[in-house]
Amino acid sequence: MTGTENSKTSAPAGQESAVADGYRDTVFLPRTSFPMRGNLPKREPELLARWAALDADGKMKDAAEGRPLFVLHDGPPYANGHLHIGHALNKILKDVINRSHRMAGYAVHYVPGWDCHGLPIEWKVEEEFRKAKRDKDSIPVLQFRGECRAWAARWLDVQMGEFQRLGVQGEWSQRYSTMDYSSEAAIAEEIGRFLLNGSLYRGLRPVMWSPVEKTALAEAEIEYHDHTSTTIYVAFPFIEDPTPAGALDGVSAVIWTTTPWTIPANRAIAFNPEITYCVVRVDETSPEALLAPGAKILLAESLTEKVCADAGVLAHHVLYTMPGSALEGAVAAHPLRRQGFDFDVPLLPAEFVTADAGTGLVHIAPSHGEDDFAVGRANGIEVPELVADDGKYFDRVPLFGGTHVFKAADPVCEALAAAMERSIADDEAPAGLVSRGSLVHSYPHSWRSRKPVIYRATPQWFIAMDDGNAIRDKALTALDDVTFVPEQSRNRLTSMVEGRPDWCISRQRAWGVPIAVFVHKETGEVLRDPEVMKRIVDAFREESSDAWYDSDPARFLGNQYDAADYEQVFDVVDVWFESGSTHAFVLNRPELRFPADLYLEGSDQHRGWFQASLLESVGTRGVAPFRTLVTNGFVLDEAGRKMSKSLGNVIAPQDVNDTLGADILRLWVMNSDTSEDLRIGKEILKQQGELYRRLRNTLRWLLGALDGFTAEEAVPYAELPELEKWVLHRLTEFGRLISDAVETHEWVGVYPALHGFCTTDLSAFYFDVRKDAIYCDGKDSLKRRSARTVLDILHRCLTTWLAPVLVFTADDAWTARFGEGTSVHLEAFPVLPEEWHDPELADRWVTLRAVRRIITTEIEAARRSGQVGSSLQAAIELPVFEDQTALVADVDWAELAIVSHAELSVIPAEAPKVEGTEAGAPGGVALPCGVPVVTVAEGGKCERCWRVLPEVGANAAYPTLCGRCAGVVAALSCEPASE
Repeated sequence: MTGTENSKTSAPAGQESAVADGYRDTVFLPRTSFPMRGNLPKREPELLARWAALDADGKMKDAAEGRPLFVLHDGPPYANGHLHIGHALNKILKDVINRSHRMAGYAVHYVPGWDCHGLPIEWKVEEEFRKAKRDKDSIPVLQFRGECRAWAARWLDVQMGEFQRLGVQGEWSQRYSTMDYSSEAAIAEEIGRFLLNGSLYRGLRPVMWSPVEKTALAEAEIEYHDHTSTTIYVAFPFIEDPTPAGALDGVSAVIWTTTPWTIPANRAIAFNPEITYCVVRVDETSPEALLAPGAKILLAESLTEKVCADAGVLAHHVLYTMPGSALEGAVAAHPLRRQGFDFDVPLLPAEFVTADAGTGLVHIAPSHGEDDFAVGRANGIEVPELVADDGKYFDRVPLFGGTHVFKAADPVCEALAAAMERSIADDEAPAGLVSRGSLVHSYPHSWRSRKPVIYRATPQWFIAMDDGNAIRDKALTALDDVTFVPEQSRNRLTSMVEGRPDWCISRQRAWGVPIAVFVHKETGEVLRDPEVMKRIVDAFREESSDAWYDSDPARFLGNQYDAADYEQVFDVVDVWFESGSTHAFVLNRPELRFPADLYLEGSDQHRGWFQASLLESVGTRGVAPFRTLVTNGFVLDEAGRKMSKSLGNVIAPQDVNDTLGADILRLWVMNSDTSEDLRIGKEILKQQGELYRRLRNTLRWLLGALDGFTAEEAVPYAELPELEKWVLHRLTEFGRLISDAVETHEWVGVYPALHGFCTTDLSAFYFDVRKDAIYCDGKDSLKRRSARTVLDILHRCLTTWLAPVLVFTADDAWTARFGEGTSVHLEAFPVLPEEWHDPELADRWVTLRAVRRIITTEIEAARRSGQVGSSLQAAIELPVFEDQTALVADVDWAELAIVSHAELSVIPAEAPKVEGTEAGAPGGVALPCGVPVVTVAEGGKCERCWRVLPEVGANAAYPTLCGRCAGVVAALSCEPASE
């Protein structure tokens, strides 16, 4: 009894009713307690409870004794709200890798972690204060920190439960967080390592600064959005002319900038010695132009036409051209020199200046740009502090005191325009605004407030990249020995390390681990004393880092130093330094090791956690904390858009759990190319549901067909039919595929291939072919026993291979056979005998299946024409080329094609050759047969197996059965029921 080529793995529809009542109990139909529908939203929590009762985690830990160790160090998510789909992607991928390593024979102790300090939590607590009309500034710092700690603890517990609901296995009771007392002590100790090795210093330099949040930001906390900036051309009149011919007499240098608010901080102009510059005389202007005819301006020769057009200059001519090197020693005056900005503006050489845009001259504000600062520092230029932490000019700043920099474009332009008018009225070289415009461009914003940020020079704490500790060079060397998955991500991290400035680790906030150092008030020297550092660390370990705030400094300084001579630093450390230090207080646990085998995070962590961990570890230990870095992409909606509440396209993992089940979400992860950006939405999840159902049907049919199977029934490999050996060969291919994925961490394509095997090789082919033998052969039939032997192996392989992904379904499919006291998650991946791997056999079956497809195509055509009603009503004649008869002669084509009769005929010719080797044509030989002929099978229909055979009716005791079925029924002592 069997179905067609495309039938599903369950019994054909109406099969039971089609069996004559008297023979129903003689057919070995599938029976299993494993339901067709998973009902995952209800079933998955039940399984979580069962695992807890079974102490599955404890049993996994016990089983790890003596095994080789695999360590995946968890990058800590931020404890501030429900999990989003990106969390689910990352944690599921980690869980698959951990589970697969455990089942491959490794000891795995996965310690989940959380990042619990920082500005977002402060903001949430402050929001609560505002709702309650409480003044945050009036709250004692320790009380405020306590409320932040409670907030983080609550969300840590929420997220822990949500990760567990996703089926993520971990040593949850041993979890870490950056706000644990021991963690805070370890972070302070890591800061101390940089303090004592000399790499930690306090300096004034520009950093990314959020005026809204009033703190410095790391590059990883920045995102870029389109922003409309006011652009201005500004004239700076020369007051010192080094050129022999006096070419700069009465001339003004013109700069272009997109940040008018930085003009008050201007202290120099940069030029490139390799650029050709020219002095242009303005001959005619438009009525709205600010420059007057007769004005002389200096700019890059190649940009003359563009600048003149922007400035409303209708006619001009070039007076002089000169190499940039001729500007060495030139000095201009600030355009607002008569309004409180009375200082010289030297022209300085700089290679970063180009003639691609602007004027070829760059306005230098050392307080507000990295290149500007570098030029200023190299030339001894002042770095003025003009902007307060809230983004407003200090009151002492002439003209603009109290004005916010993002509202300064108008007042700055008005002041510059007035300066230009005065210079024209006084018949002086142009000084002030030349032209104003606007530009939409990508601009840095804080990822928390979504507001623009600025570069602002403030006193901050830095870790040097290029001092005697040589962190940059060590980091780049260490990366040579790191494996990257995908490999192309190596360039991303390497280039970031090559180009990054010194690491700014200080933040001007309250919730975090303080940079617990002392600075001498008179000398400004940082106290570098290991005994002082030890006392601080010990106090943090016992009392948390709150000890820094509620202790007398003398407690830490001891008798050796006078507390009155020292300033106690209260800046907190950058949270990226904290998370980058986690290796120091997680990987040193007895059951783990340093460095970790694997770090796995999203691609944004090349500038975040990956980089912070690398620099911290290299700076304190000289080596990378990881051997391999795996990167996953971001999650987008089905249209490729970023998820946003305003767009209504957010997919929450909690919703998927409650409607479809976590196994569907896990299957989506492993069916995706996680190295690229992934897409998800209702239709995509619906598709995953269909894929899941096919896998579940495969498992269900296996379980049903194995009903009553015992080890005594198994057939040795040598005695198995060729078809069964082919299935076992295919299993060895998947065993190798999964083994390779375990070792390389490259899982892309593995589970789609396994799904294809289940649906194409098994359901649509092997199960279809062997259903007849499994359902209708006698219990002792070699063919039936062989098939069930392979089904036993298939069940064990598929459930264990699927277990890392379909953690709930695979366990259900395991316990449905082996009992509630077991779990697939306590099993190992099967070790498959090498003798099962038979590539030559596989090649042969590629050809045989190609022939089978030709036959089934012809049968389907006969069905459509009405010639036959089902494949079992058909007989076929298969014409075979005479040189290929050996290939196909020993195959039961009636069974393989699921027809009632098949015979071969010989074509007296050799099979045609083809170029190359194609599927179905090994060795360059075309298919070994011609087009089969389909006819109506002769004989009667067996009421037990449905085959149409001449022998039906030959047995008087069983007149409606074929010989095979009559023998089975007789052996079962069954008699047909009376009608």
